[in-house]
Amino acid sequence: MVVTQENVAVNGSRSFSPQEIADALRDRIRTGDLKAGDRLPTQADLAEEFGVERGAVRQALRLLQEAGLLTNVSKGSPPRIAEPPTPLRGEPQPTMVGLAPRLTEAFSAPNVHVDVVCHTAETLMVAIGEPLRQIHEGRLRPESIAVRILVPSREITLAFPVPVEDSGEDDSVHKRWLGMRNAQGQVLQHNLQALRATHGMDVKVTFRALPFTPPVKLYLLNGQEALLGYYMLTRREEEYGAQTLEMYDALGSQSVLFSFLRRTGERDAAFVEQSQLWFDALWETITTDLTLS
Repeated sequence: MVVTQENVAVNGSRSFSPQEIADALRDRIRTGDLKAGDRLPTQADLAEEFGVERGAVRQALRLLQEAGLLTNVSKGSPPRIAEPPTPLRGEPQPTMVGLAPRLTEAFSAPNVHVDVVCHTAETLMVAIGEPLRQIHEGRLRPESIAVRILVPSREITLAFPVPVEDSGEDDSVHKRWLGMRNAQGQVLQHNLQALRATHGMDVKVTFRALPFTPPVKLYLLNGQEALLGYYMLTRREEEYGAQTLEMYDALGSQSVLFSFLRRTGERDAAFVEQSQLWFDALWETITTDLTLS
């Protein structure tokens, strides 16, 4: 759900989540209210505007920084809006920078097929906003969209994220991950399926659960391109309720994506084909039905 500027309660009548704050600021960047080089308001001003504590604002700014939308992020002064990236085809790029233009090109096909292996749907949820925007503007007109997503099962012991120190009975790190997985997946599913009502498109979005933690993320686009990125683990802190969680985790938005195009040559074509076969085998064998709740 994107919170536009008009939806923001300046008087703090309700509290916004970090994701909603990031979405609102991202929308202002997209519409030109905030331009490249502009400084953001101070954290204090943003906290007052959205009716939240500064910790929520810091988390929102971190999301925008990971997306490559902010520069000069420091404690001394508010960050600036970054210059828009100019991606080059074939050049490895962070997921948040490289995925949106690749998805946009994939959505230019009459029948869109996107298969994804990921840890949560956060990056996909954000990146797919660009082709959806172009669909609503009438610039893209696919007839059908089929999206299949493999994410870890809630029943397994995750390889990551995990607490830095054994927390005994406390599974807050797992609860945080599960809440993110479900919420982001639901938003993604809703935004895509809404195209049925608004544009009469044939849309199908399906999730299945993996019995293991994937060490890589994989995007397969129309059977023609494979985008592969490694989850790089790091030690980090995250606020969760009244706690500060210390965990080993990966920021999927920063994973560098490597592109393999079927038409480039035999080597890339083989990688795309084998990646698709691998995905299909997982989908049809050891994965299980998944309800996002």
